[in-house]
Amino acid sequence: MDPALIEEYLRDGSRRGEADADAFTGAAGGAPCGDLVRISLTLDEGAIAAVSFEAEGCASARAAGAATAEIVDGAGVLEAAATEPKQVASALGGLGPAGLHAAEIAVDALHRALSAAASSQQRLAPPAPSGDRVLVAMSGGVDSAVAALLEGERGADVVAVTLKLWEDPANDGERSCCSPQAVLAARSVAHSLGIAHFTLDLREAFRAGVVQPFVDGYGKGTTPNPCVACNGELRIDAMVALADRLGASRLVTGHYARLHDDGSGPLLAGPADPAKDQTYMLAAVSPSTLARLAFPLAGLRKQEVRELAARAGLPVAGKAESQDLCFLAGEGKRAFLARHGGLADRPGDVVDRLGRVRGHHPGHQNFTVGQRRGLGVSSHEPLYVLATDAAANTVTVGSRQELARRSVTLHRATLYRPAARIDRVRLRYHSAPIACRTEQLEPGVHERLEVVLEEPAFGVAPGQSACLMDGDLVVGQATIAR
Repeated sequence: MDPALIEEYLRDGSRRGEADADAFTGAAGGAPCGDLVRISLTLDEGAIAAVSFEAEGCASARAAGAATAEIVDGAGVLEAAATEPKQVASALGGLGPAGLHAAEIAVDALHRALSAAASSQQRLAPPAPSGDRVLVAMSGGVDSAVAALLEGERGADVVAVTLKLWEDPANDGERSCCSPQAVLAARSVAHSLGIAHFTLDLREAFRAGVVQPFVDGYGKGTTPNPCVACNGELRIDAMVALADRLGASRLVTGHYARLHDDGSGPLLAGPADPAKDQTYMLAAVSPSTLARLAFPLAGLRKQEVRELAARAGLPVAGKAESQDLCFLAGEGKRAFLARHGGLADRPGDVVDRLGRVRGHHPGHQNFTVGQRRGLGVSSHEPLYVLATDAAANTVTVGSRQELARRSVTLHRATLYRPAARIDRVRLRYHSAPIACRTEQLEPGVHERLEVVLEEPAFGVAPGQSACLMDGDLVVGQATIAR
Protein backbone atom coordinates (compact mmCIF):
# COMPACT_ATOMS: atom_id res chain seq x y z
CA MET A 1 0.00 0.00 0.00
CA ASP A 2 1.32 3.44 -0.96
CA PRO A 3 0.33 5.98 1.75
CA ALA A 4 0.81 8.84 -0.72
CA LEU A 5 -1.66 7.30 -3.18
CA ILE A 6 -4.15 6.59 -0.41
CA GLU A 7 -3.92 10.20 0.71
CA GLU A 8 -4.32 11.44 -2.87
CA TYR A 9 -7.53 9.47 -3.34
CA LEU A 10 -8.82 10.63 0.03
CA ARG A 11 -8.35 14.26 -1.03
CA ASP A 12 -9.96 13.72 -4.45
CA GLY A 13 -13.55 14.87 -4.18
CA SER A 14 -14.25 15.05 -7.91
CA ARG A 15 -16.56 12.01 -7.95
CA ARG A 16 -17.74 12.06 -4.37
CA GLY A 17 -21.35 12.98 -3.68
CA GLU A 18 -24.98 12.29 -4.43
CA ALA A 19 -25.93 10.31 -7.53
CA ASP A 20 -27.98 11.62 -10.43
CA ALA A 21 -31.68 10.80 -10.28
CA ASP A 22 -31.42 8.32 -13.17
CA ALA A 23 -28.28 6.59 -11.90
CA PHE A 24 -27.97 2.90 -11.04
CA THR A 25 -26.63 2.47 -7.51
CA GLY A 26 -25.01 -0.40 -5.63
CA ALA A 27 -23.81 -0.54 -2.03
CA ALA A 28 -21.63 -3.08 -0.23
CA GLY A 29 -20.05 -3.48 3.19
CA GLY A 30 -21.60 -2.26 6.40
CA ALA A 31 -21.83 -4.45 9.51
CA PRO A 32 -19.79 -6.14 10.83
CA CYS A 33 -16.69 -4.45 9.34
CA GLY A 34 -18.12 -0.92 9.45
CA ASP A 35 -16.87 -0.02 5.96
CA LEU A 36 -19.53 0.97 3.44
CA VAL A 37 -19.11 1.96 -0.21
CA ARG A 38 -21.80 3.17 -2.61
CA ILE A 39 -21.17 3.44 -6.35
CA SER A 40 -23.63 5.12 -8.73
CA LEU A 41 -23.48 4.94 -12.52
CA THR A 42 -25.17 6.94 -15.26
CA LEU A 43 -25.09 5.18 -18.63
CA ASP A 44 -25.20 6.49 -22.16
CA GLU A 45 -25.01 4.34 -25.30
CA GLY A 46 -23.15 1.48 -23.62
CA ALA A 47 -20.68 3.68 -21.75
CA ILE A 48 -20.46 5.05 -18.21
CA ALA A 49 -21.20 8.73 -18.71
CA ALA A 50 -20.91 9.67 -15.03
CA VAL A 51 -19.94 7.92 -11.81
CA SER A 52 -20.18 9.02 -8.21
CA PHE A 53 -19.38 7.38 -4.92
CA GLU A 54 -19.81 7.69 -1.19
CA ALA A 55 -17.75 5.80 1.37
CA GLU A 56 -17.65 5.43 5.12
CA GLY A 57 -15.20 3.67 7.38
CA CYS A 58 -11.44 3.24 7.25
CA ALA A 59 -9.10 5.16 4.96
CA SER A 60 -8.59 2.12 2.72
CA ALA A 61 -12.35 1.77 2.10
CA ARG A 62 -12.77 5.45 1.29
CA ALA A 63 -9.75 5.42 -1.03
CA ALA A 64 -10.92 2.20 -2.68
CA GLY A 65 -14.29 3.79 -3.45
CA ALA A 66 -12.56 6.75 -5.09
CA ALA A 67 -10.19 4.50 -7.07
CA THR A 68 -13.02 2.29 -8.31
CA ALA A 69 -14.99 5.30 -9.47
CA GLU A 70 -11.92 6.61 -11.29
CA ILE A 71 -11.23 3.27 -13.01
CA VAL A 72 -14.70 2.96 -14.55
CA ASP A 73 -15.39 6.62 -15.29
CA GLY A 74 -15.89 6.88 -19.05
CA ALA A 75 -15.35 3.15 -19.58
CA GLY A 76 -17.66 0.92 -21.58
CA VAL A 77 -20.18 -1.03 -19.56
CA LEU A 78 -18.58 -4.33 -20.63
CA GLU A 79 -15.15 -3.05 -19.59
CA ALA A 80 -16.50 -1.98 -16.20
CA ALA A 81 -18.11 -5.41 -15.73
CA ALA A 82 -14.66 -6.98 -15.95
CA THR A 83 -13.30 -4.89 -13.05
CA GLU A 84 -11.64 -6.92 -10.29
CA PRO A 85 -10.41 -6.02 -6.79
CA LYS A 86 -6.79 -6.47 -7.85
CA GLN A 87 -7.19 -3.55 -10.27
CA VAL A 88 -8.28 -1.30 -7.42
CA ALA A 89 -5.50 -2.62 -5.20
CA SER A 90 -2.99 -1.88 -7.95
CA ALA A 91 -4.30 1.69 -8.30
CA LEU A 92 -3.67 2.15 -4.57
CA GLY A 93 -0.13 0.80 -4.77
CA GLY A 94 -1.01 -2.68 -3.52
CA LEU A 95 -2.94 -3.54 -0.38
CA GLY A 96 -2.48 -5.93 2.50
CA PRO A 97 -5.28 -8.29 3.60
CA ALA A 98 -7.26 -5.54 5.33
CA GLY A 99 -6.87 -3.17 2.42
CA LEU A 100 -7.73 -5.84 -0.13
CA HIS A 101 -10.98 -6.36 1.76
CA ALA A 102 -11.72 -2.67 1.17
CA ALA A 103 -11.05 -3.12 -2.55
CA GLU A 104 -13.40 -6.12 -2.63
CA ILE A 105 -16.16 -4.07 -0.99
CA ALA A 106 -15.75 -1.22 -3.49
CA VAL A 107 -15.77 -3.56 -6.48
CA ASP A 108 -18.80 -5.43 -5.09
CA ALA A 109 -20.62 -2.08 -4.86
CA LEU A 110 -19.71 -1.43 -8.51
CA HIS A 111 -21.06 -4.80 -9.61
CA ARG A 112 -24.26 -4.27 -7.65
CA ALA A 113 -24.74 -1.01 -9.55
CA LEU A 114 -24.13 -2.90 -12.80
CA SER A 115 -26.67 -5.50 -11.63
CA ALA A 116 -29.25 -2.76 -11.21
CA ALA A 117 -28.50 -1.68 -14.78
CA ALA A 118 -28.71 -5.26 -16.07
CA SER A 119 -32.06 -5.72 -14.36
CA SER A 120 -33.45 -2.61 -16.07
CA GLN A 121 -34.58 -2.39 -19.68
CA GLN A 122 -31.70 -0.15 -20.71
CA ARG A 123 -29.41 -1.18 -23.57
CA LEU A 124 -25.97 -1.86 -22.12
CA ALA A 125 -23.74 -2.40 -25.14
CA PRO A 126 -23.82 -2.22 -28.93
CA PRO A 127 -23.44 -5.47 -30.92
CA ALA A 128 -19.92 -6.84 -31.19
CA PRO A 129 -18.10 -5.73 -34.36
CA SER A 130 -17.55 -9.42 -35.16
CA GLY A 131 -21.23 -10.20 -34.63
CA ASP A 132 -20.17 -13.08 -32.41
CA ARG A 133 -20.80 -11.97 -28.85
CA VAL A 134 -22.41 -14.57 -26.57
CA LEU A 135 -23.85 -14.36 -23.09
CA VAL A 136 -22.97 -17.38 -20.94
CA ALA A 137 -25.22 -18.37 -18.04
CA MET A 138 -22.66 -18.94 -15.30
CA SER A 139 -23.69 -20.57 -12.02
CA GLY A 140 -20.26 -20.93 -10.44
CA GLY A 141 -20.13 -24.65 -11.22
CA VAL A 142 -17.86 -26.58 -13.55
CA ASP A 143 -20.34 -27.04 -16.42
CA SER A 144 -21.05 -23.35 -17.03
CA ALA A 145 -17.38 -22.46 -16.53
CA VAL A 146 -16.31 -24.92 -19.23
CA ALA A 147 -19.07 -23.67 -21.53
CA ALA A 148 -17.59 -20.18 -21.19
CA LEU A 149 -14.08 -21.56 -21.68
CA LEU A 150 -15.03 -23.35 -24.91
CA GLU A 151 -16.80 -20.30 -26.31
CA GLY A 152 -13.73 -18.19 -25.62
CA GLU A 153 -11.43 -20.75 -27.23
CA ARG A 154 -13.46 -20.70 -30.44
CA GLY A 155 -13.01 -16.91 -30.59
CA ALA A 156 -16.35 -15.60 -29.37
CA ASP A 157 -16.64 -12.35 -27.40
CA VAL A 158 -17.87 -13.87 -24.14
CA VAL A 159 -19.88 -12.13 -21.42
CA ALA A 160 -21.17 -13.94 -18.31
CA VAL A 161 -24.34 -13.58 -16.29
CA THR A 162 -25.37 -15.11 -12.97
CA LEU A 163 -28.93 -15.04 -11.71
CA LYS A 164 -29.74 -13.98 -8.19
CA LEU A 165 -32.98 -15.82 -7.51
CA TRP A 166 -33.13 -16.52 -3.82
CA GLU A 167 -31.68 -15.14 -0.60
CA ASP A 168 -32.59 -16.79 2.68
CA PRO A 169 -30.47 -17.01 5.86
CA ALA A 170 -31.92 -20.46 6.53
CA ASN A 171 -30.33 -21.82 3.35
CA ASP A 172 -26.76 -22.91 2.75
CA GLY A 173 -25.79 -20.36 0.11
CA GLU A 174 -22.63 -22.30 -0.75
CA ARG A 175 -24.78 -25.17 -2.04
CA SER A 176 -27.13 -23.04 -4.11
CA CYS A 177 -26.63 -21.95 -7.72
CA CYS A 178 -28.46 -18.64 -7.36
CA SER A 179 -27.56 -17.28 -3.90
CA PRO A 180 -25.42 -14.19 -3.14
CA GLN A 181 -22.51 -16.57 -2.45
CA ALA A 182 -23.02 -18.21 -5.83
CA VAL A 183 -22.95 -14.79 -7.50
CA LEU A 184 -19.56 -13.99 -5.95
CA ALA A 185 -18.16 -17.42 -6.87
CA ALA A 186 -19.37 -17.15 -10.47
CA ARG A 187 -18.02 -13.63 -10.79
CA SER A 188 -14.63 -14.82 -9.60
CA VAL A 189 -14.59 -17.64 -12.17
CA ALA A 190 -15.66 -15.29 -14.95
CA HIS A 191 -12.97 -12.76 -14.09
CA SER A 192 -10.35 -15.51 -13.93
CA LEU A 193 -11.23 -16.19 -17.57
CA GLY A 194 -11.03 -12.49 -18.42
CA ILE A 195 -14.80 -12.27 -18.94
CA ALA A 196 -17.12 -9.39 -18.06
CA HIS A 197 -19.72 -10.48 -15.51
CA PHE A 198 -23.23 -9.28 -14.75
CA THR A 199 -25.77 -10.28 -12.13
CA LEU A 200 -29.44 -10.38 -13.04
CA ASP A 201 -31.69 -9.97 -10.01
CA LEU A 202 -34.92 -11.92 -10.50
CA ARG A 203 -35.76 -12.56 -6.85
CA GLU A 204 -39.20 -10.98 -6.90
CA ALA A 205 -40.31 -12.75 -10.08
CA PHE A 206 -38.81 -16.04 -8.85
CA ARG A 207 -40.69 -15.91 -5.57
CA ALA A 208 -43.98 -15.12 -7.30
CA GLY A 209 -43.64 -17.34 -10.35
CA VAL A 210 -41.71 -20.36 -9.06
CA VAL A 211 -41.58 -20.60 -5.27
CA GLN A 212 -45.20 -19.65 -4.57
CA PRO A 213 -46.63 -22.17 -7.06
CA PHE A 214 -44.31 -24.79 -5.53
CA VAL A 215 -45.69 -24.08 -2.05
CA ASP A 216 -49.27 -23.87 -3.31
CA GLY A 217 -48.90 -27.15 -5.17
CA TYR A 218 -47.82 -29.05 -2.08
CA GLY A 219 -50.63 -27.41 -0.14
CA LYS A 220 -53.07 -28.87 -2.67
CA GLY A 221 -51.54 -32.35 -2.53
CA THR A 222 -49.54 -32.30 -5.77
CA THR A 223 -45.79 -32.57 -6.45
CA PRO A 224 -44.73 -29.54 -8.51
CA ASN A 225 -41.57 -29.42 -10.58
CA PRO A 226 -40.24 -25.88 -10.07
CA CYS A 227 -37.12 -26.28 -12.23
CA VAL A 228 -39.15 -26.95 -15.39
CA ALA A 229 -41.30 -23.89 -14.70
CA CYS A 230 -38.27 -21.75 -13.87
CA ASN A 231 -36.46 -22.65 -17.10
CA GLY A 232 -39.53 -22.40 -19.30
CA GLU A 233 -41.22 -19.34 -17.86
CA LEU A 234 -38.56 -17.21 -16.18
CA ARG A 235 -34.82 -17.59 -16.22
CA ILE A 236 -33.99 -18.55 -19.82
CA ASP A 237 -36.18 -15.87 -21.42
CA ALA A 238 -34.89 -13.25 -18.97
CA MET A 239 -31.29 -14.05 -19.91
CA VAL A 240 -32.09 -13.99 -23.63
CA ALA A 241 -33.58 -10.53 -23.13
CA LEU A 242 -30.40 -9.46 -21.33
CA ALA A 243 -28.35 -10.88 -24.21
CA ASP A 244 -30.24 -8.53 -26.52
CA ARG A 245 -29.44 -5.55 -24.27
CA LEU A 246 -25.78 -6.58 -24.27
CA GLY A 247 -25.58 -6.92 -28.04
CA ALA A 248 -25.12 -10.69 -27.83
CA SER A 249 -26.52 -12.94 -30.53
CA ARG A 250 -26.96 -16.06 -28.38
CA LEU A 251 -27.33 -17.31 -24.84
CA VAL A 252 -24.95 -20.16 -23.99
CA THR A 253 -25.57 -22.54 -21.09
CA GLY A 254 -23.78 -25.50 -19.54
CA HIS A 255 -26.78 -27.80 -19.89
CA TYR A 256 -26.30 -31.29 -21.25
CA ALA A 257 -28.67 -31.11 -24.19
CA ARG A 258 -28.51 -30.91 -27.97
CA LEU A 259 -30.40 -28.85 -30.52
CA HIS A 260 -31.84 -30.47 -33.64
CA ASP A 261 -33.66 -28.70 -36.45
CA ASP A 262 -36.23 -31.07 -37.94
CA GLY A 263 -37.02 -28.69 -40.79
CA SER A 264 -39.61 -26.75 -38.78
CA GLY A 265 -37.21 -25.16 -36.33
CA PRO A 266 -35.10 -26.25 -33.34
CA LEU A 267 -36.09 -28.95 -30.88
CA LEU A 268 -34.30 -30.36 -27.86
CA ALA A 269 -32.56 -33.71 -28.21
CA GLY A 270 -30.51 -35.90 -25.92
CA PRO A 271 -26.78 -35.19 -25.38
CA ALA A 272 -23.77 -37.48 -25.73
CA ASP A 273 -23.86 -38.26 -21.99
CA PRO A 274 -27.25 -39.89 -21.31
CA ALA A 275 -26.56 -39.92 -17.56
CA LYS A 276 -26.55 -36.10 -17.60
CA ASP A 277 -29.48 -35.58 -20.00
CA GLN A 278 -31.22 -32.33 -18.96
CA THR A 279 -33.80 -32.11 -21.75
CA TYR A 280 -36.60 -32.91 -19.27
CA MET A 281 -35.76 -29.82 -17.23
CA LEU A 282 -35.65 -27.68 -20.39
CA ALA A 283 -38.80 -29.11 -21.98
CA ALA A 284 -40.89 -25.99 -21.36
CA VAL A 285 -38.45 -23.70 -23.21
CA SER A 286 -40.20 -22.60 -26.39
CA PRO A 287 -38.72 -23.34 -29.83
CA SER A 288 -38.44 -19.59 -30.49
CA THR A 289 -36.21 -19.29 -27.43
CA LEU A 290 -34.28 -22.44 -28.34
CA ALA A 291 -33.31 -20.66 -31.56
CA ARG A 292 -31.30 -18.24 -29.41
CA LEU A 293 -29.51 -20.91 -27.33
CA ALA A 294 -26.31 -22.91 -27.64
CA PHE A 295 -25.14 -25.93 -25.60
CA PRO A 296 -21.35 -26.39 -25.97
CA LEU A 297 -21.39 -29.47 -23.71
CA ALA A 298 -23.80 -31.40 -25.94
CA GLY A 299 -21.08 -33.73 -27.24
CA LEU A 300 -19.12 -34.13 -23.98
CA ARG A 301 -19.37 -36.45 -21.02
CA LYS A 302 -19.12 -35.14 -17.48
CA GLN A 303 -15.65 -36.53 -16.89
CA GLU A 304 -14.40 -34.86 -20.06
CA VAL A 305 -15.82 -31.55 -18.82
CA ARG A 306 -13.97 -31.90 -15.52
CA GLU A 307 -10.75 -32.75 -17.36
CA LEU A 308 -11.07 -29.66 -19.54
CA ALA A 309 -11.59 -27.53 -16.43
CA ALA A 310 -8.57 -29.07 -14.70
CA ARG A 311 -6.31 -28.51 -17.71
CA ALA A 312 -7.40 -24.86 -17.81
CA GLY A 313 -6.67 -24.47 -14.10
CA LEU A 314 -10.25 -23.60 -13.23
CA PRO A 315 -10.79 -23.76 -9.45
CA VAL A 316 -14.23 -25.35 -9.95
CA ALA A 317 -12.86 -28.43 -11.76
CA GLY A 318 -13.62 -30.70 -8.82
CA LYS A 319 -16.60 -28.83 -7.39
CA ALA A 320 -19.40 -31.14 -6.30
CA GLU A 321 -22.82 -30.75 -7.89
CA SER A 322 -25.76 -29.51 -5.88
CA GLN A 323 -28.50 -32.09 -5.43
CA ASP A 324 -31.06 -29.73 -3.87
CA LEU A 325 -33.52 -27.32 -5.39
CA CYS A 326 -31.75 -23.97 -5.25
CA PHE A 327 -34.17 -22.51 -2.69
CA LEU A 328 -34.07 -25.62 -0.48
CA ALA A 329 -30.27 -25.87 -0.23
CA GLY A 330 -29.27 -26.88 3.28
CA GLU A 331 -32.79 -26.69 4.68
CA GLY A 332 -34.98 -29.40 3.19
CA LYS A 333 -38.51 -29.40 1.84
CA ARG A 334 -40.32 -30.10 5.10
CA ALA A 335 -38.89 -27.12 6.97
CA PHE A 336 -39.21 -24.87 3.92
CA LEU A 337 -42.90 -25.63 3.43
CA ALA A 338 -43.56 -24.96 7.09
CA ARG A 339 -41.80 -21.56 7.00
CA HIS A 340 -42.95 -20.29 3.63
CA GLY A 341 -46.27 -22.04 3.13
CA GLY A 342 -47.60 -22.47 6.64
CA LEU A 343 -47.64 -26.22 5.97
CA ALA A 344 -46.62 -27.29 9.45
CA ASP A 345 -46.87 -30.90 10.54
CA ARG A 346 -50.51 -31.94 10.97
CA PRO A 347 -51.09 -35.56 11.95
CA GLY A 348 -53.38 -37.56 9.69
CA ASP A 349 -54.27 -41.12 8.76
CA VAL A 350 -52.50 -43.50 6.43
CA VAL A 351 -55.24 -45.55 4.77
CA ASP A 352 -55.51 -48.29 2.18
CA ARG A 353 -57.73 -48.35 -0.91
CA LEU A 354 -60.66 -49.60 1.20
CA GLY A 355 -60.31 -46.69 3.63
CA ARG A 356 -58.91 -48.81 6.47
CA VAL A 357 -56.49 -46.95 8.74
CA ARG A 358 -53.05 -48.51 8.49
CA GLY A 359 -51.07 -45.91 10.43
CA HIS A 360 -50.52 -42.21 10.89
CA HIS A 361 -48.43 -39.53 9.21
CA PRO A 362 -47.21 -36.01 10.12
CA GLY A 363 -48.81 -34.21 7.16
CA HIS A 364 -49.87 -35.03 3.60
CA GLN A 365 -47.38 -32.51 2.16
CA ASN A 366 -44.48 -34.72 3.22
CA PHE A 367 -45.48 -37.49 0.80
CA THR A 368 -45.64 -37.96 -2.94
CA VAL A 369 -47.11 -40.64 -5.19
CA GLY A 370 -44.71 -43.54 -5.57
CA GLN A 371 -42.92 -42.91 -2.25
CA ARG A 372 -41.97 -46.04 -0.34
CA ARG A 373 -39.76 -44.89 2.52
CA GLY A 374 -40.92 -43.11 5.65
CA LEU A 375 -44.51 -44.35 5.62
CA GLY A 376 -44.38 -45.59 9.21
CA VAL A 377 -46.61 -48.56 8.38
CA SER A 378 -45.68 -52.18 8.97
CA SER A 379 -46.78 -54.67 6.31
CA HIS A 380 -45.89 -58.11 4.98
CA GLU A 381 -45.37 -56.55 1.54
CA PRO A 382 -43.81 -53.23 0.44
CA LEU A 383 -46.28 -50.37 0.44
CA TYR A 384 -46.21 -47.25 -1.73
CA VAL A 385 -48.04 -43.95 -1.68
CA LEU A 386 -50.93 -44.20 -4.14
CA ALA A 387 -52.45 -40.78 -3.49
CA THR A 388 -52.61 -37.87 -1.07
CA ASP A 389 -55.71 -35.92 -0.13
CA ALA A 390 -54.99 -32.38 1.07
CA ALA A 391 -58.54 -31.67 2.24
CA ALA A 392 -58.82 -34.84 4.32
CA ASN A 393 -55.09 -34.86 5.16
CA THR A 394 -54.85 -38.55 4.32
CA VAL A 395 -52.21 -40.60 2.57
CA THR A 396 -53.42 -43.67 0.68
CA VAL A 397 -51.00 -46.59 0.37
CA GLY A 398 -51.03 -49.86 -1.52
CA SER A 399 -48.97 -52.44 -3.33
CA ARG A 400 -46.71 -51.78 -6.29
CA GLN A 401 -49.31 -53.37 -8.55
CA GLU A 402 -51.93 -50.90 -7.32
CA LEU A 403 -49.48 -48.11 -8.19
CA ALA A 404 -49.36 -49.10 -11.86
CA ARG A 405 -50.86 -46.75 -14.45
CA ARG A 406 -51.59 -47.58 -18.09
CA SER A 407 -52.86 -44.14 -19.03
CA VAL A 408 -52.08 -40.62 -17.85
CA THR A 409 -54.16 -37.48 -18.14
CA LEU A 410 -52.16 -34.32 -18.73
CA HIS A 411 -53.26 -30.72 -18.46
CA ARG A 412 -51.89 -27.56 -20.05
CA ALA A 413 -50.19 -29.59 -22.76
CA THR A 414 -47.97 -27.45 -24.99
CA LEU A 415 -47.29 -29.15 -28.30
CA TYR A 416 -44.44 -27.89 -30.46
CA ARG A 417 -45.31 -30.42 -33.17
CA PRO A 418 -48.49 -32.38 -33.99
CA ALA A 419 -49.42 -34.94 -31.32
CA ALA A 420 -49.25 -37.65 -34.01
CA ARG A 421 -45.46 -37.49 -33.64
CA ILE A 422 -45.48 -38.33 -29.93
CA ASP A 423 -44.30 -41.90 -29.44
CA ARG A 424 -42.75 -41.70 -25.96
CA VAL A 425 -43.29 -39.82 -22.72
CA ARG A 426 -40.93 -39.20 -19.80
CA LEU A 427 -42.87 -38.82 -16.57
CA ARG A 428 -40.01 -38.12 -14.16
CA TYR A 429 -36.57 -36.57 -14.36
CA HIS A 430 -33.99 -39.26 -15.17
CA SER A 431 -36.68 -41.90 -15.67
CA ALA A 432 -36.69 -43.87 -18.90
CA PRO A 433 -39.19 -42.73 -21.55
CA ILE A 434 -42.20 -45.02 -21.98
CA ALA A 435 -43.66 -45.82 -25.38
CA CYS A 436 -47.13 -44.34 -25.77
CA ARG A 437 -49.86 -43.09 -28.08
CA THR A 438 -51.99 -39.98 -27.76
CA GLU A 439 -54.97 -38.13 -29.17
CA GLN A 440 -54.47 -36.43 -32.52
CA LEU A 441 -54.02 -32.75 -31.73
CA GLU A 442 -52.37 -29.90 -33.60
CA PRO A 443 -49.48 -27.82 -32.23
CA GLY A 444 -50.49 -25.32 -29.58
CA VAL A 445 -51.69 -25.29 -25.98
CA HIS A 446 -54.38 -27.80 -25.01
CA GLU A 447 -56.08 -27.95 -21.63
CA ARG A 448 -56.18 -31.74 -21.67
CA LEU A 449 -54.27 -34.56 -23.35
CA GLU A 450 -54.73 -38.27 -22.71
CA VAL A 451 -51.64 -40.47 -23.04
CA VAL A 452 -52.00 -44.26 -23.28
CA LEU A 453 -48.89 -46.15 -22.17
CA GLU A 454 -47.68 -49.33 -23.82
CA GLU A 455 -46.31 -50.58 -20.50
CA PRO A 456 -47.28 -49.70 -16.93
CA ALA A 457 -45.72 -46.68 -15.21
CA PHE A 458 -45.17 -46.62 -11.48
CA GLY A 459 -45.16 -43.50 -9.34
CA VAL A 460 -46.98 -41.13 -11.71
CA ALA A 461 -47.23 -38.07 -9.48
CA PRO A 462 -49.78 -35.30 -10.10
CA GLY A 463 -48.04 -31.95 -10.54
CA GLN A 464 -44.90 -33.39 -12.10
CA SER A 465 -43.94 -32.54 -15.66
CA ALA A 466 -44.44 -34.86 -18.61
CA CYS A 467 -41.91 -34.57 -21.41
CA LEU A 468 -43.51 -35.52 -24.74
CA MET A 469 -41.08 -37.05 -27.22
CA ASP A 470 -40.61 -38.20 -30.79
CA GLY A 471 -37.67 -40.57 -30.45
CA ASP A 472 -35.15 -38.47 -28.53
CA LEU A 473 -36.67 -35.15 -29.69
CA VAL A 474 -38.77 -33.13 -27.25
CA VAL A 475 -41.94 -32.17 -29.10
CA GLY A 476 -44.03 -30.97 -26.17
CA GLN A 477 -44.54 -30.84 -22.43
CA ALA A 478 -47.42 -30.85 -19.97
CA THR A 479 -48.29 -31.32 -16.30
CA ILE A 480 -49.61 -34.59 -14.89
CA ALA A 481 -53.20 -34.17 -13.70
CA ARG A 482 -54.85 -35.98 -10.84
